[in-house]
Amino acid sequence: MPHIAAKNIQLPAFPIKRGEFEYLWKAQAIYAKEQLVAVRYKELAFLLEIKPKKDHYIIKADKVTRPAPTFIVKEALSNFCEAARCQRLYDNLSQIKPSHTQKAQGFLKGIDYFINDFPKDKEVCIEVGFGSGRHLLYQAKNNPHILFIGIEVHKPSIEQLLGQIALQKLDNILVVDYDARLFMEFVPSNIVGTIFVHFPIPWDKKPHRRVISKPFVQEAKRVLKPGSILELRTDSINYFEYALEVFLDEKKAQLEVTKNIAPPVSSKYEDRWVRLGKDIYDIRLKNLENSKELELEGDFSFQSGVKKERLIELMGQTKVYEDFFIHFQKLYSIDEKRNLVELSFGSFDRPEHKYLLIDVNTIRYFPKQPIPSRANKKAHIKIEELFNV
Repeated sequence: MPHIAAKNIQLPAFPIKRGEFEYLWKAQAIYAKEQLVAVRYKELAFLLEIKPKKDHYIIKADKVTRPAPTFIVKEALSNFCEAARCQRLYDNLSQIKPSHTQKAQGFLKGIDYFINDFPKDKEVCIEVGFGSGRHLLYQAKNNPHILFIGIEVHKPSIEQLLGQIALQKLDNILVVDYDARLFMEFVPSNIVGTIFVHFPIPWDKKPHRRVISKPFVQEAKRVLKPGSILELRTDSINYFEYALEVFLDEKKAQLEVTKNIAPPVSSKYEDRWVRLGKDIYDIRLKNLENSKELELEGDFSFQSGVKKERLIELMGQTKVYEDFFIHFQKLYSIDEKRNLVELSFGSFDRPEHKYLLIDVNTIRYFPKQPIPSRANKKAHIKIEELFNV
């Protein structure tokens, strides 16, 4: 993660604007020493974290709001340190210059893009966890009439793929930095040609984190066109057996199972596993049904404010309900009228991490509203109830 170690930070008076970056305000943690600085870059808003150490500070992007690609964070950090007259001790920032990743930034889309205006003018295929991107790039290059959506949370992989999109001059790939299990809730029904899940992390010790699950399979069948395929490819016999059991648990299932069949293109990791003599397993689940249309709705506004005393009372508490939870993590003070609350909520295995910006009698999510998942809607209603106890 990009960061700067510095001494003698002199925070400027906010807000300030430097180039394309605007630094809006500073928030001081209550009962802790961390500080957050709000940043706006074009249409993006995110936070920088200033974390005190014994004799210096570490300045980095806040993990909840950190944007991709990394060059935005690097520029924001470097720019901020100049404004704060930091005495740099060291950093891990590479030289910031125009790159292929920046040229392809338009292909990296936020989740709101897909929620508000999911592309429907082409057939759609989805790859979950594209890694190095070799398979996704191959498919896109050989099927220019299809729009490929690559889902990945590993930011170096995202940047590597964006660079290749620019180098290969492809225009039929969109990239989203998001949890695939949540993403599927917002894909319209009956429009996807193929869903590729190639070599997902097995999570043998944490099986609840696996991509393949009964809810994921049900959402996959909803978004797939009748006759289209969910394709799993794995080198893990444990994952293969687990996934096969999940697929067979469906009321209707047409499966194709193969072993050690060479694909048209393989990743460098698969090449290594084959050299080591590992078996490769494939399961293809064909969707046999036409699903009802997707309906998305969700109001995440707050009808009233909350007193600071109530916020302090809630900090550190975790509220657990039947199918969602709320955890109030940390409280920050911006000024006499404004506070910032860090919290997580929603599904147990797919939580949403957000901030609430509280200004006198108004409350809003920062930097943007939660996605309108079922668990998030329930959690939002409960958060407002807890604020008004």
